[in-house]
Amino acid sequence: MRELPGFRQQLDNLLRTRDKEQVQTFMIENGQWYESTPADPEYAMWLMIGGSEKLSDLHEEAREWLVSHGHESAAEALLGKAGAKGGSSKGRAKQQPRGKQAQGRKPAAKGERGAAKNTSKES
Repeated sequence: MRELPGFRQQLDNLLRTRDKEQVQTFMIENGQWYESTPADPEYAMWLMIGGSEKLSDLHEEAREWLVSHGHESAAEALLGKAGAKGGSSKGRAKQQPRGKQAQGRKPAAKGERGAAKNTSKES
């Protein structure tokens, strides 16, 4: 996908208008979408608004649109849970990066993996 600064800035400016026809035309003209895709351009537009750091002032509106149109799981995945501590965009920043172990857990030593599971009760 083309991620030139000018492209991203133009896209964010168009997303700010919340005009799905303008966004769709721009995406097609820039080779990002075809005439028939996505199937729901308005949904795609709100996902892009929710995913843009530059449009954080519109994130709550994006959440409301997504939830009111039956996309609550997408809203939560993209913006975190409504009313979560720290707000919508900050909620994602507090999540632990993938691949990191949960705090307080130590990796099992070699040969100890599964040893804790062998706690059979004798009657």
